Amino acid sequence: QVQLVESGGGLVQPGGSLRLSCAASGSAFVIYTMAWYRQAPGKTRELVASDTTSGSTNYADSVKGRFIISRDNAKNTVYLQMDSLKPEDTAVYYCHAFVRTTAPSGYREVWGQGTLVTVSS
Repeated sequence: QVQLVESGGGLVQPGGSLRLSCAASGSAFVIYTMAWYRQAPGKTRELVASDTTSGSTNYADSVKGRFIISRDNAKNTVYLQMDSLKPEDTAVYYCHAFVRTTAPSGYREVWGQGTLVTVSS
């Protein structure tokens, strides 16, 4: 089995920065895609940023120029550097991954438990 654990959320003032981390753990797995989603109160979950093994990335228009997704393959960890945070960025942020496993064998998606980011004065 593969598990994702997020960290780094918290309370920050507008204009501040946070760095979220998501570490994948388990055995006999290959990660194809890692991504960050967020869900604000009263809204649906939306894709914030994604990073693939091939190196392609994409960002929601609302965060382009402010957020950067990166990955440390040796640590099976993906990061989300968030700068110039706005109150509208307040949400629960979820790590997500598509993985291939061999025990059991299959292709599946995995979600983290979520970490709350609150941008407020």
